[in-house]
Parts: sequence; structure tokens; C-alpha cells
Amino acid sequence: MTPLPPSSKIVLEILGTEGAMTHKDIVEKSHFRPRTVRYALKKLKENNLLVVKMNLHDMRQIIYQYRMSSLQENGLADR
Repeated sequence: MTPLPPSSKIVLEILGTEGAMTHKDIVEKSHFRPRTVRYALKKLKENNLLVVKMNLHDMRQIIYQYRMSSLQENGLADR
């Protein structure tokens, strides 16, 4: 895994606490420029830390979600 830039870490934290979001939602929540969020999402995708889905209500939108490890999903990561 390559080191993440600070913007990617903040975006990952937002997705981890707020849940799945669109690019526009992440921009509003993070107060970053759209270009910065695109770069952060690109780096997160390269590190396989995101699940990318299509919005079923509006197929033009992509929804980004934090990909938890299987240990985190089962609640075993903190043990």
C-alpha cells in the first residue's frame, strides 16, 4: 500500500463515519475543491480502499463507500 495524501485520509475518515456518499456530498462535507476530492478518491481506489457503486436512483452518479476489511466488518479489529 502506498502512503496516502492528507486529503485521501480525510475523505476516508468521512466515508468511514458518514457512510456511502457521492462525489458532490464528499465535496460539501470535506470543504475540499472538487479536483482535490477526485484526486483523493483516485488514490483510495488505487489502494483498494473504496467500493464504487452506481446510484440506482440516478445512474449518472457514482456512490463511494469505504471498503472495510473482513476483521472490521466482524468487529474483531479492536481486539
